[in-house]
Amino acid sequence: MKYLAIYTIIPLILFSGCRSKKTIADAAYAISNEQSSIQADPKLKYYDQATWLLGYFSVNRLLQAPYSEWYIQEYDDYQPQSEFTDKLRGLDYKDISILIVLGTWCPDSRREVPRFMRITDVIGFPRDHLEFVGVDNVKISPIENYDALGIERVPTFIFYRNKVETGRIIETPATSLEQDMLNILTRNEKQ
Repeated sequence: MKYLAIYTIIPLILFSGCRSKKTIADAAYAISNEQSSIQADPKLKYYDQATWLLGYFSVNRLLQAPYSEWYIQEYDDYQPQSEFTDKLRGLDYKDISILIVLGTWCPDSRREVPRFMRITDVIGFPRDHLEFVGVDNVKISPIENYDALGIERVPTFIFYRNKVETGRIIETPATSLEQDMLNILTRNEKQ
């Protein structure tokens, strides 16, 4: 009887692992953030899959409800640091493109993407050099070769020079969005 219990429990433990890369702490963090979002604005249900943008989409989608409620406010409220935006204005963006991977359900995406867009507008970065990809809450998107991007956290801003990746800002900036952007673009300027 003792061995029967052991042979029953061990396979359950081995095969019941989480298929997502998330940890229990990540799940608790996501739930607490979802709950804080719900409390902050009960009419918007960011956890509702019907509101998620998935795959490629235009930034103009973020200007439509329900996304505009968080996007416009965060965009308008953010004041980029001129110390860095002045330097970013002087760069040549001809060969630069940026892929922005985000989850509209994600509090970090709802904060950082509008701020990033504010910076790109202030420095005159061409909008046609930006591409947006929406993901679900396990960071999956229905686009070709998505797995090759290696997305584990959102938002992820991937910088390309001549279609070769030169750097990323993942989830939250190391210093600030504008300083991280400047560091990535000037570090790789001569390549």
